[in-house]
Amino acid sequence: MKQHPIALLALLSTSIAQVPQDYEQCIDDVVLKSSTCNPNDVELCRERCGVLNTQFLLDKCCAHDGVTASILAYEPNELWVDRLNDYNLCTGAKVRVDYVDGGEDAMPRALAVDIGNGFEDGQGIYDAYIAHTPWLPSIYDGLKNLSAYIEKNAKFVDIMDIDQAARDASAYGGEMVAFPYDTNYFAMGWRQDVFKLHSASYRETYNEEIAVPKTIEELVLVSERLNGLDHNGDGEPDWGFCVSPQTKVFYAFLAPVMQTHLRECKTNTDGEFHCGVGERTGQNLFFDVDTFEPLIHNEGFKYAFDLYNRFVRASNCKPGGICDFKAAFSDGRCAGAIALPETLTEMLLEDGEYTIQPRLDEEGNVVWAPGQNLSDGEYWGRRSIFPGSDKVLDWTTPGRPLVDCVGMKCPLANDGINYSPFFGEGADVYAINGRQTKPQAADAIWDLIMWFSEVEPIYKPLNGMYRTSQLAAEKPKVAIDWNDIMAEDLRQVLMHEFKSDDMGGNPSQDLMLRAVDEYIYALDIEMHQKLIFADVSDGGLYNENDPSKSLDAVKDKRVYDANYQRFISDLEARFDDINGRQDGGALRQLILWRESLDLQPKKDEQDVCSDLLATNQAIFEKMNCISKVNLQSLCDTQKDDIEEYSPGLCVSVNSSDQTTTIVIVLCSVLGGGFLVLVLLFVFHQFRKMRAIAQGHEQLMEATLNESIRSLRQLDYPLHLVRGDDFVAEGKLLRHEVLRNTHRLTVLDSLSDVDSFIDVGKHIVFLSHQWTSFSCPDAYGAQYKAMCISLKELARESGWDESLKDVFVWADFCCLPQANASIQSLAVRSLAAYAASATYFIIVAPDTKHADLDEVCDIDTYQKRMWTRAEQVCHSMRNGTEGMFITKGEELPLAKVEHDFFKESLRVFEGELTCCRLEHKGMSVCDRQCLVIPLLGLFGELYRASVEGGKGGNIAALSSVEAFLTEIEMHQDSVFPPTFSRTTWRKNKQFVEEIVLFGDLIDRMKARVKGGGGFAIDDDNTNTMTTIGSDYVRHGADLVRNDLVRHGATMIRHGAGQGIRY
Repeated sequence: MKQHPIALLALLSTSIAQVPQDYEQCIDDVVLKSSTCNPNDVELCRERCGVLNTQFLLDKCCAHDGVTASILAYEPNELWVDRLNDYNLCTGAKVRVDYVDGGEDAMPRALAVDIGNGFEDGQGIYDAYIAHTPWLPSIYDGLKNLSAYIEKNAKFVDIMDIDQAARDASAYGGEMVAFPYDTNYFAMGWRQDVFKLHSASYRETYNEEIAVPKTIEELVLVSERLNGLDHNGDGEPDWGFCVSPQTKVFYAFLAPVMQTHLRECKTNTDGEFHCGVGERTGQNLFFDVDTFEPLIHNEGFKYAFDLYNRFVRASNCKPGGICDFKAAFSDGRCAGAIALPETLTEMLLEDGEYTIQPRLDEEGNVVWAPGQNLSDGEYWGRRSIFPGSDKVLDWTTPGRPLVDCVGMKCPLANDGINYSPFFGEGADVYAINGRQTKPQAADAIWDLIMWFSEVEPIYKPLNGMYRTSQLAAEKPKVAIDWNDIMAEDLRQVLMHEFKSDDMGGNPSQDLMLRAVDEYIYALDIEMHQKLIFADVSDGGLYNENDPSKSLDAVKDKRVYDANYQRFISDLEARFDDINGRQDGGALRQLILWRESLDLQPKKDEQDVCSDLLATNQAIFEKMNCISKVNLQSLCDTQKDDIEEYSPGLCVSVNSSDQTTTIVIVLCSVLGGGFLVLVLLFVFHQFRKMRAIAQGHEQLMEATLNESIRSLRQLDYPLHLVRGDDFVAEGKLLRHEVLRNTHRLTVLDSLSDVDSFIDVGKHIVFLSHQWTSFSCPDAYGAQYKAMCISLKELARESGWDESLKDVFVWADFCCLPQANASIQSLAVRSLAAYAASATYFIIVAPDTKHADLDEVCDIDTYQKRMWTRAEQVCHSMRNGTEGMFITKGEELPLAKVEHDFFKESLRVFEGELTCCRLEHKGMSVCDRQCLVIPLLGLFGELYRASVEGGKGGNIAALSSVEAFLTEIEMHQDSVFPPTFSRTTWRKNKQFVEEIVLFGDLIDRMKARVKGGGGFAIDDDNTNTMTTIGSDYVRHGADLVRNDLVRHGATMIRHGAGQGIRY
């Protein structure tokens, strides 16, 4: 079940993985036994490697002797110990399994941390993983391609034997990056005793027999008719089919309406359709494969929604969306249920976890039990395929209308019904780390996977049904202890679900894309929280005062449709927002989505944009294709399309070549060779100067844009140390040490920071000066003062004095020290780090500098540029109310004075180590790193002042004016246009004047005054994106309120030269 984002922030802990308490001893036993591995001992090898009557390991005796490998899983299972013991004894390997702390909810983040992402390699602690396929899109490029392994072992496992949906979900660009061991699909459970109980009254009332639903419309109708009847003999009205309303269930309703065939179909001479050999159609439930527009603007989506809404109304759900369908089913109050296979099994089994409990009287006698009205050969808990639809989307007609399921519109129909089982969550898979895992470890893991494929499901920790061959036995192995009716029901369902497209199957794939959780969460909020379960007074469909008067799609059509259209518009806006926050935007998402669906031909950005230019210029514009394509190439191949999109654009591209031609013609007429040379020289100089001028303007605008963005996003996540851990360490620990031992809490976005604070966490920014060129706190005096001040702040503020709710930022601990490029990303986010803190403590006890003959104290602290920058970044956004000073163990924590900022404001007059060392071996001065964040902060201040008359916070505005007055009086010293930099090249000293702010401050003022507000001109397209906000944050005088990126709410744990303050 999806955690609320804020709750998730509070629940995750600081460990990426944990091991069961008794597991280490088990592993020690395995290692001890495997150390005696002898491949020449034939009898012992046969005994160890033929375990569980399997054949695969017989030639693997001692094949991996001494090889260590580790697997990260999310769900403990005691069978891991036995099976790994068996495997290790045979092969000599030392394979172990660990479990992520936080279970299934924490696993996606753990995968990202260990495997890595686009800008940083992962920790590489684990060699392999147990995962769900929806987690793969963000990490698949870091997984090992298993295709060669699969081909090599084809005689043991036929890949085509595996359920198609599981195969498709595990492949990207036609290559297998994971290996399935289970699959998840939605099926229908129905109560045979309930159907029989109400059969007579049903026939009398509706003049037809009650039957197992074949279509989703029949499912809804039967559920509505059974809703309100008594199913368990207690005299109380019960429900129709029970369900846990979630987006995946909705997609199960949507699938048979939206998807009719995965591949192009051909008709034979008998008029039969064959749909298993053609090219993929691109049909899916989520996004258009040519435009990446969400597939929500069509009649099929609304048809499925209307039925789903009715179905939920007839279910166990109570006001507010409270729908405990497991408890409802266990009480015998449901006529059936819609669920994933494992849950459904636990409902229908006689001794299942959620099975129906008999009702007892006071003496303990059974007064009612399920199935009492059934005869021999009948069973109360039945399983059936999820219903299909006799209405489908017509993909070939403009507008994609809803049509009857007939002919080529519905080529795989069975008796006029289109079936498309939805494989929610895709498949459960094994995956191998493709970046850090050694070949020997990968081989050992793969052989374990192959052996598990042969082991009977009941003997291994991962025991799903996922292969067609598993249905060949008289009873499926997982159903060996079931009654015959249940076992046969399962067989029939799986035979239908496992049909591949070449066998007439039509499986629907789940969304396999980056940010999948964000898309699903957006639909969940907009559909369930804001529409289905929202009161009519709030724009929803539900009547809280009288549920019977909830809006009906027919009787209340006008209001119902208006609310539905608002839902569609809001959902599309949320999807657009999610796309915009992904690397590469919607265009990159489209390419990844096509890869996930294995569509041909493969397309890159140029291909997609070229097609859009010819077919859909609105989407071409929306995806900002013009900035991502080779425009000259398009002008050569699609000149008419370019002219239609932007008249004269190709002319401007070719203008320089045309001008050159004119000059040449002129010179030929004049006949003067000298004139040719002169004119060409002048022309090229003109072009060069014009290019320089244009380049300068673009650079200035890009700098303004980047400074604004720096306040709204983190170029590098905010790393924090929990207060109790910080105090327990005994000294300042290097960032990489804390990261590798999983003692860092990481907030990926500003929305995460706000959510973190909203759940009662306190972020304290510790600002200090380094007391050595290479060590932040050479004598430990500052660390002691930090710990004392944290405890004192907690005590005075009434916080939990254990400091478990306090999270600390300190430079050496929280900024990367080993990787210069990653460190520069973090420095770019320094303004956001300092501004995000709820409290700011200046740590300046008297202590010696280890490399200089001087004392470090509050005076030397105030002289440092970096410490001034930290103060300014915090105070310009939060004021000085949450700022404190500690000068040593014996002195109390004191608040700073209100005008303390005046000296700090002259950041660039501060001292820097790089300048003291005259930038030897350095390409830039640290001053230059602060231009973008401080320019952005000034822009915020100035915008707040200009817009202050529109009704702002008076106290906040007063503080804004205090800063701006000081800046106005001393602009060139606060924001120097240039600075003098001393450098050394080839053992010679050079002193040069370098542009710092130039005219950027005046440009920022002009932009704000120009009426565009705090706007961004993206890529100089002359299209301004205005982002307004109140200048408010965290309750201080100056507090930011709305400058956050609302995105995935996740905390992850444990994620060149050291920065010298």
